[in-house]
Amino acid sequence: MSKVHYNRAVRLPPNLLGLVRGLRFRLTLSYFAIFAILLAAIGLYFRASLRETLDDRMREIVEQEWAAVRGYLRIENEVPVWYFDAKDPEESSFVERLQRIILIADNKGKVLEASNGYRALGVESTQVLQGRFILGMSGNKDFITRSDSKGDRVLIRTGAVRQGNIQYYLAVGRRLADNAIIPERFTRDYFTALPILLLFTGIAGWFIAARALTPVTDVAKAAQRISGSNLDVRIPSRRSGDELDNLIETFNKMMDRLKTNFEQMRQFSTDASHELRTPLTAIRGQLEVALFTAKTTDQYKEAIFNSLQDVEQLSNIVRALLMLSHAETGQIVLQRQPVDMTLLLNDIADQFQIPAEEAQVTLTLEAEKDLVIPADRVQIGRLFSNLLSNAVKYTPAGGSINVFLKRTPDNTQANIIVTDTGEGIGEVHLPHIFERFYKVPNANPEKGLGLGLSFVAWIVKAHGGTIQVTSKLGEGTTFEVALPTNGLDRSLKDAGSKRKRFKKA
Repeated sequence: MSKVHYNRAVRLPPNLLGLVRGLRFRLTLSYFAIFAILLAAIGLYFRASLRETLDDRMREIVEQEWAAVRGYLRIENEVPVWYFDAKDPEESSFVERLQRIILIADNKGKVLEASNGYRALGVESTQVLQGRFILGMSGNKDFITRSDSKGDRVLIRTGAVRQGNIQYYLAVGRRLADNAIIPERFTRDYFTALPILLLFTGIAGWFIAARALTPVTDVAKAAQRISGSNLDVRIPSRRSGDELDNLIETFNKMMDRLKTNFEQMRQFSTDASHELRTPLTAIRGQLEVALFTAKTTDQYKEAIFNSLQDVEQLSNIVRALLMLSHAETGQIVLQRQPVDMTLLLNDIADQFQIPAEEAQVTLTLEAEKDLVIPADRVQIGRLFSNLLSNAVKYTPAGGSINVFLKRTPDNTQANIIVTDTGEGIGEVHLPHIFERFYKVPNANPEKGLGLGLSFVAWIVKAHGGTIQVTSKLGEGTTFEVALPTNGLDRSLKDAGSKRKRFKKA
């Protein structure tokens, strides 16, 4: 017969389980535990302090009574005699209280007088009394605690007193009933009220935790509302400057980055589909025409040749889009090193001299010597290649392109200015020329893809610089790039200037 095992583990309902596992519950439980330990420790501390205070006070009282006995007691022929005014009720009552627990013995330990209260504690042996007498003769105070048959504790002050030329042993005691009752009453009352205090502490902690976690809850609710079409969710700052404000600020910055990335992805998809559609349509149209109308080998070759040109344009678009996408998503890492901008611009100007001469354009470079900045040589070269390429494309024959390189007076920036006498750009189009695929209307569509200036803007931003453009229709365009030097060329402040001109042969 098989045995059936039942799992008797207690399983909490999902709602209750979620509550127990929640941060609010754990914070409240932490508050509760900390306050419980703290209040219990405070109670125990005050109880010990109260007991110590009462014991010290009782020692002072017993010490005063022991000294008072010496003023009322006389020992005549080894017989204790009390001298006081019996008609005075206060004095009689005081002496009566002194006599409740008292023992008098001679120097050999022989008991001369012992009150009933002391006998209830048990009178010590002769040897013990004699030893205490010898201890009292040294002048030391000796306090002992004893208990009677009922368990009541008594504090006793012992010592030696002189009567004439003879020393006697004197012990005076007082019950510690009040010393035990008061701490016990305090303990009972305090720890009876403690659960009520902890209950209110737990309730207060529950609401305090809820208030403290409100920003976290807001972040969670905001995160639930996030979607590809709803990236404008922001949480208002509480302006308290605490960790939760830091969390809110971090969340809002994350949303800004997400929105930017989503917009870039959406724009990339739109731009790519728009730009790729034209060459793909052209390729398809040419192939369809060749398929249905071409009859000779030359007609087929012409269709294939035209298609290959469109494929090359399509390949350039894809390559440029991929590079720009890598740049904007941080996949291109700058390899910073000291770059001599004078030599770099001379090299790039040399490369563009032949295209400029073919376009019948004069290219001129004026650069200061030994201007060094921390930069990625490849990307900076691509930046100025794109600027010069655009200048050559859009400057008509007989025009000129001038490039200037100079440092600012405080030596914190390198300024590069590329100016041409080309067609110019209308003011309405200037704010958009750094956008991907943006082309100025009426411009020759064969002269570019509309991606070069987008990449230029990214390179400048990645190097911590700025770029500005001014232009007038029919007069030309000027691009001014400012890149930080970070003090790499401070030793070259006194460097002279170098002027190099490239002219059409």
